[in-house]
Amino acid sequence: MKQLNPARFNRRQALTMTLGLMSGLPLLAAAGRASANSDITFDELYGKVSVLGLEFSEKVKQLNGKDIAMRGFMAPPLKAEAQFFVLTEIPMSICPFCSTDSDWPDNIVVVYLDEKQTFTQPSQTIEVRGKLEMGSWTDPETGFVSLLRIRQAEYATV
Repeated sequence: MKQLNPARFNRRQALTMTLGLMSGLPLLAAAGRASANSDITFDELYGKVSVLGLEFSEKVKQLNGKDIAMRGFMAPPLKAEAQFFVLTEIPMSICPFCSTDSDWPDNIVVVYLDEKQTFTQPSQTIEVRGKLEMGSWTDPETGFVSLLRIRQAEYATV
């Protein structure tokens, strides 16, 4: 499994991790506190749902194009090794991709990795870090449509 890349942490995160280690706090707890302003949950993705569809929350709009961290579950991929997967709010037994963005569920995010890799079990909680991207987009290779994506991502089990 691909581990989080420490080189992607910023100075504030590195300082917080160092202080956390000096104070006896676990490394991941310290790192989590450092990036609390860029953490996002499934409940924070959309501002409202109307007959016109899903509307992104102000937090998503502010974090668009920025590095974020998000926790969830990996939906079963279509292939044993792929360069993307779907992060879901709850464990799922099937891949939740939809045919159009109007059918897009409000509790999934597509994650694009830098390289193909083998995936984890759907019941294992993971944390994904990468750049948040919003807006309807069709993947030219697969034809899948998404409203939210995390690009240049890496993940680790938690």
